Amino acid sequence: MVSDLTTQGFLAALKRFVARRGKPAMIMCDNGTNFVGARRELDELATLFKNQHSQQSIAGDAADIGIEFKFIPVKSPNFGGLWEAAVKSMKQHLRKTIGLKSITPEELNTVFAQVEACLNSRPITQMSSDPSDLSVLTPGHFLVQRPLTAVAEPLLRDVPENRLSRWQQVQNFVQRIWSRWSTQYLSDLHNRTKWTQRRNNLFIGTMVLIKEDNLPPLRWLLGRVTHIHPGADGNVRVVTIRTKDGSIVRAVSKLCILPFKENEEPQPAGEN
Repeated sequence: MVSDLTTQGFLAALKRFVARRGKPAMIMCDNGTNFVGARRELDELATLFKNQHSQQSIAGDAADIGIEFKFIPVKSPNFGGLWEAAVKSMKQHLRKTIGLKSITPEELNTVFAQVEACLNSRPITQMSSDPSDLSVLTPGHFLVQRPLTAVAEPLLRDVPENRLSRWQQVQNFVQRIWSRWSTQYLSDLHNRTKWTQRRNNLFIGTMVLIKEDNLPPLRWLLGRVTHIHPGADGNVRVVTIRTKDGSIVRAVSKLCILPFKENEEPQPAGEN
């Protein structure tokens, strides 16, 4: 969170980011004037450090602080691809959830931090092809080497706002944003194009994300297919899935398949 869209405001935010995450080798961004100005000042600062007589007393990492900036064309967010789409999606949910409500900087910063954790909790791929392994790789693994977790909170989405305290309203914002974003994310993962061509059936051992309502923030329902139930035409529309809480039966329309390596093809399953 920054107080204004100026070069100094961006540099302050960048310093906070580096303090938490480490120095990035590259930053991909649009052509906002504050970003362009920041790149110029960072280049000047890097040159200053390298030319100072006291360079020997500065740590090697601090002396080489140059960060490569890559800009997309001005007013062309489509060049940003997936990351611009993710920013757009989250901005829409923030706008719809918080809107014009009065909120303090501390409260907004709390919302941003928890929303950041929600985004970085999304499953990317399975960790292994072991049928008994339900662990997945998430962006959180690249940041803290483990899945991100959240403090348990009561469900507040259905409680009238006039009965909530200020901090309960903040958690209400986070829960509503999580509900909107996770639902959209799972829908985007699931290919909903017309059935104009035949698709491959699910296999036993396939790891899937299960669409489930009312899950708390940072909680994803994961499982592996243990049985398939083909119809009379041989197509699988219902499967049995093993989760950490037991086995459940779901239609394939409620499942999102996590990708796996091409050289780890699951073994085809016989009829059950």
